[in-house]
Amino acid sequence: MSILENSDGKDSQPGRHVIRIRNAVFYAYHGVMEDEQNLGGKFELDVDMVGDFSAAARTDSLKGTVDYEQVYKFIRSTVLEKKYYLLEALARTIAAGLLQEYSAIDEVTVRIRKPHPPVRGVVDYVEVEMTERR
Repeated sequence: MSILENSDGKDSQPGRHVIRIRNAVFYAYHGVMEDEQNLGGKFELDVDMVGDFSAAARTDSLKGTVDYEQVYKFIRSTVLEKKYYLLEALARTIAAGLLQEYSAIDEVTVRIRKPHPPVRGVVDYVEVEMTERR
């Protein structure tokens, strides 16, 4: 028995753990302007998934955690299958879908960056961040 476990082998306190996917890059067709919808552009995504993944850490098993390969596939299909006018709508769709699909996730934060957005000025990127909770 470790100092983290009680007498029945379970963690004594639920943890707050984060699994992150950083800088997933896609070429997609999101934006309000017609050129963005037709010509497309590069989008960069970060996802933070918060939950109690202590059982997975203790057992070294995918049960009790999220399979980030499957999460990446979900993000990829969501980004590529539909055109969104707003990054906010895309971020919310991803966050809500991850909460629906993975019961181990208690909170998810999605950040989407659009490098060199079509604005009248020099901007490295615009970024939208949305956090959804159960």
